[in-house]
Amino acid sequence: MTKMKTNRSAAKRFRLSGTGRIRRTKCGGNHGLSNKNRKRLRRLRDNDMVAHEHEKRLKALLPYG
Repeated sequence: MTKMKTNRSAAKRFRLSGTGRIRRTKCGGNHGLSNKNRKRLRRLRDNDMVAHEHEKRLKALLPYG
């Protein structure tokens, strides 16, 4: 059987955590940062988890994660 291909766009956006859940970065932290207050920027630095409803589909895109 041939090797499965990793979806490269998903690999750049998501990572598997140690417990097997999928981590993602929060949106809104790339540009226009001078208009956002410090508290908001501090919250955007933390990674978030993908919702349980989407995990099965994303794990198919990341077979070797």
